[in-house]
Amino acid sequence: MKLTNQKINEIKTEWNTLGSQYAIAVNEMVKFGDTNGWENWKGEDPKDERDHLSDAVFQLLKDANTNNTVAQFRQDFPPAHTPLLKFLKDKGQSISQLNFITEQKIVFLVGTAYQKRQAYILDNTTVLELDASIDIIGKSKQNNVFAIASNNAIVITQGWEGEIISTFQLKDTKDIAITDLIPFNDGKKVLLVSSDGIFIISNETEHRIHPLPDPEDEEWEPYLDMENATLSNDNKYIVVGDQCYDHRVLNSDGAQLGDIGPQSSYPHFCLFSKNDNQLITNSCHFYNGVTIGVDTSDLETISVEAYQDSEDFTVIDDGMRVYCGIATSKYYILGDAYGYIKAIDAKGDCIWKYFLGSTISGMTISEDEKTLWVGSYSGMLHKLQLDKGLRDNHTIGTGQHYEDFRLVIWKDEPIRTW
Repeated sequence: MKLTNQKINEIKTEWNTLGSQYAIAVNEMVKFGDTNGWENWKGEDPKDERDHLSDAVFQLLKDANTNNTVAQFRQDFPPAHTPLLKFLKDKGQSISQLNFITEQKIVFLVGTAYQKRQAYILDNTTVLELDASIDIIGKSKQNNVFAIASNNAIVITQGWEGEIISTFQLKDTKDIAITDLIPFNDGKKVLLVSSDGIFIISNETEHRIHPLPDPEDEEWEPYLDMENATLSNDNKYIVVGDQCYDHRVLNSDGAQLGDIGPQSSYPHFCLFSKNDNQLITNSCHFYNGVTIGVDTSDLETISVEAYQDSEDFTVIDDGMRVYCGIATSKYYILGDAYGYIKAIDAKGDCIWKYFLGSTISGMTISEDEKTLWVGSYSGMLHKLQLDKGLRDNHTIGTGQHYEDFRLVIWKDEPIRTW
């Protein structure tokens, strides 16, 4: 049934009134908890009371995309997460492997390593579907080198669609589900992360660097869960970890130098600062976690004991289960299981936090560090202009960021803009 203009105005008024009330209440609660300690919060958690509006608003979103009136719709209906939860169980999907190309252009993947992924280009507001055979796309820490895996081969290029540097035909690692792919800065090797192991791939070899075989276990198999890895920006170090093994610090050939034990339960994420002066590692327990930072001048011999306070590390954050993150020249931006992105500096000071919803699954930032793209398991891809100022009073968090738009990339639905 088509909604009358009067009914649309009634829905708009209720959406905006309840939405701003909810955001204000959440922000006040979070401010109190951060300032006074959450153990002192005695109030009830705010509730977003807009579930009954979600069907109508979703239909209006579809109409706006059909009629090319998205700008007006976005002004009338600032986006939200909680009222759409009823759709996400069936329609939500992971938006990950975001990589910056140039200006306002990125590449990203929809789906997980265990599904048939689909790669896309987002150029300003235009979405372009890439070849269906692409399994994963990665980018080097420096020098703008890209790696694309498809049809059991990895092609490494200088720049997006640039001159080919290397091509690797996968043998031992063919047909495995690749979780992450990071080419080395020279394009001569690539770090391949999967639940079957973490490998350095080159023309000469497919060298498994994690986990290492147990010589006393005849039934040992290299299966990983929560596998994660990173390269230092200068590619001098590799860090690997997973649910069953501490984070291990390796040299560029994969030989172990040191180890960093978890301060929560399971090693889950790792990242170097942009200047390579610090390495952070995150370990998780259910939806929470602890992130610590170590000075990279100690990496050659580092050994951090699990679950023990130490002067060898700085606590960066004591709450987040980190799923993805990037390092800027000022701070880290980390995405967690609860749908927050947070900017945290090398001392562990939280600069800002910003709520998007669902588990954060990927992010990338422009070269000038002004534009941030963030993907989540809700099937949303957000484009934010950092520190530009809030667009509306529905925003949850302390970050003063302007959301240009979010793409709604849901299963069995056309891609829509909000």
